[in-house]
Amino acid sequence: MSFILHRTEKPDLAQLGQRLAEDPRQAARWALAAASAGELEAQALLGQLLLDGLGIQRDAALARDWFEIAARHGHAMASNMLGRCCELGWGGPVDEAAAARHYRTAAEHGLDWGMYNYANLLATGRGVARNEEQALAWYRRAAGLGHAKSMNLVGRYYEEGRVVRADPQAAFACYRRSAEAGDFRGQFSYATVLMSLGRWDEARHWLREALALGHLKFLRKARDELRQAAIAEVADLAEAYARRCAELETVAS
Repeated sequence: MSFILHRTEKPDLAQLGQRLAEDPRQAARWALAAASAGELEAQALLGQLLLDGLGIQRDAALARDWFEIAARHGHAMASNMLGRCCELGWGGPVDEAAAARHYRTAAEHGLDWGMYNYANLLATGRGVARNEEQALAWYRRAAGLGHAKSMNLVGRYYEEGRVVRADPQAAFACYRRSAEAGDFRGQFSYATVLMSLGRWDEARHWLREALALGHLKFLRKARDELRQAAIAEVADLAEAYARRCAELETVAS
């Protein structure tokens, strides 16, 4: 089946996931035709395909162009991804001030990832004046929409007593929600609190979950924290983190 569209046709977005799985090249051709015909969702999709090199030659600069086209027409995720390109230098120069503007646009359109990314810049003062009160407000809004990473960071504010009064119970609840929603940092945070309460079986479960999902940078930090804590009940998991780091380092080298 051909995915090439006439200009008067609308793309069948409901079948998109299946198309990408079955034949990424055909799906990329479909996205290109639909994007060229002015279909907003296809423009944002094409940017992602170009960024990832999925079904099409990777071209971060062209991806950035398509994100910008879709963002200009009000596509929230395209605005967020344009912000990522600006923040990380994908397809062009790093411009953290532009990243902050694009993230804020995505956030104001109600996108949880835009809220999270904008909050990250506010919390660290990159591309925008540092303002942890506003950062927490955006993290809370994203968490309210079910954004797992934001839940973990709201918990961190409560645990550390930054901006808000320290509240261990509120932190614990945020970490639990983040863990259950699938964020590996939230899973590790939750496990840490469970260890402090002596709830070893639960803590071990969430440490294993975080180990399975975490990337190398996170795993190195978690490995070091577990080793430093030197807790007998999770010593085997500390070594499991160390082994996983070694495996990923070998692949990366």
